Amino acid sequence: MENQQSPITNHQSPIAKPRVLLGMSGGIDSTVSAMILLEQGYEVVGVTFRTYDSIKESCIAKEKGCCTIDSIMEAKHNAERMGFEHHIVDFRETFRRCVIQNFIDEYMAGRTPNPCVLCNSTIKWGEMLHLADEMHCDYIATGHYARIAERDGHLYLRTAADTRKDQTYFLWRLTEDQLRRTIFPLGDYTKDQVREIARAHGYEKLATKRESQEICFIPDDDYRTFLRANVPDYEERVQPGEYIDAEGHVLGTHQGYVNYTIGQRKGLGIALGHPAYITHIDPVSNRITLGSNDDMYATELHFCAPKDLSISRNLDVSSSRLSARIRYRSQPVPIKEINGNCISFATPVWGITPGQSVVLYDDDLVVGGGIIIS
Repeated sequence: MENQQSPITNHQSPIAKPRVLLGMSGGIDSTVSAMILLEQGYEVVGVTFRTYDSIKESCIAKEKGCCTIDSIMEAKHNAERMGFEHHIVDFRETFRRCVIQNFIDEYMAGRTPNPCVLCNSTIKWGEMLHLADEMHCDYIATGHYARIAERDGHLYLRTAADTRKDQTYFLWRLTEDQLRRTIFPLGDYTKDQVREIARAHGYEKLATKRESQEICFIPDDDYRTFLRANVPDYEERVQPGEYIDAEGHVLGTHQGYVNYTIGQRKGLGIALGHPAYITHIDPVSNRITLGSNDDMYATELHFCAPKDLSISRNLDVSSSRLSARIRYRSQPVPIKEINGNCISFATPVWGITPGQSVVLYDDDLVVGGGIIIS
């Protein structure tokens, strides 16, 4: 099989068949990851997490996400078809306490969270490594598009070969110890190659299945309805408030700050005679500031993170290679300076959003990250 990863990433050509605990969602990426690992000689153990039960018919109808029982059973079926053991583990309580509650708290604080970042560090790696120990597995593996590289004796996340699918933005909180026991089978493959591997193994339906772009516990992508159903005092806390401009002049009325996000232009319910964007959300005063597209640009951001910014070892902050992403799929922006908890950019950046992650790259290596606060 072509385009396999380097030994540091995939620990290739194992002699004693190390056991690998593979997270399986029932989708194409984790299924093809199993195929690759088996062909490389690993003993694969599959595990699927039950994290959230959705009763939304739309979830089942669209066959999206990992929220249905069907997807869990599909993962089990694929493991059985390939001849390795598979386990279903109930993490609903942990997932709700760590991931869903944080999602709710962040939105109610006027920020826009990215639950995948927290889920990866607490569930897919935190809990999965504990399971690996219990099941006597040497490594864990997932279907993420990412790689691992060594520099100066340390391991770093490295962007995937397929830059369109690269998922390192969601993985910045992983520690070096976690990376030492991690395999990313798809890191050197493109999505098209992954689909071809699935077809070659007789998984035509899986190869053509649409991918979910939604949050797994909000399968209909309606976070507003989700918050209304899961915040006990929602009606008391979410009241109509004022739209204002940068000078504080009242422009109109909105339907409650949690219903809006930074950069939003459509669905504002207000006509100003020109395009307006949400530039700031104040949950305390329940005021939302509107501005022009030009007002969406800024040259610096402030962040917070466990132990401040999670800057890696021996980072040269003056390196011309240093850049940052402020959202998934955004292009890395060159960094001018890092001063305390402030990052300055060489050029203006559009749509810096509190609650999202800022991820630092040194060329193609992830060297740090934090949560944007302003």
